[in-house]
Amino acid sequence: MSFIGTQQKCKACEKTVYPVEELSADGVSYHKACFKCTHCKGTLKTRSPSKAASMFSGTQEKCATCGKTAYPLEKVTVESQAYHKSCFKCSHGGCPITPSNYAALEGILYCKHHFSQLFKEKGSYNHLIKSASIKRAAAAAASIPEA
Repeated sequence: MSFIGTQQKCKACEKTVYPVEELSADGVSYHKACFKCTHCKGTLKTRSPSKAASMFSGTQEKCATCGKTAYPLEKVTVESQAYHKSCFKCSHGGCPITPSNYAALEGILYCKHHFSQLFKEKGSYNHLIKSASIKRAAAAAASIPEA
């Protein structure tokens, strides 16, 4: 009988993790030597890795734009919504925005320049509200898996 091995890869080093050296934290595999504190790089030794992993895993908040996990160093939070810094941009022109220079309508983000420009085009925000509902419907349809 030959040993075939495993397909598990270490989250830290991306190399194969064999059962004898595997440490699993929140369903993610690590080599025991690779399970380290992200701050001091010290190896973590614990009897309950999932509890330790939850302390070091950061956040489970999802980006309101792309739906992926937004970790503390890469996130912006506005109006109780988390965004990646790279996703926090104007939906009209794609220009970067900050929490101090954005406008939102129906959950769609705009820079203040484009927001006022779009108002001036029609004299109201009705066309933006309609556009926002179409974008939300398209995003919802894209997130539904096919059978």
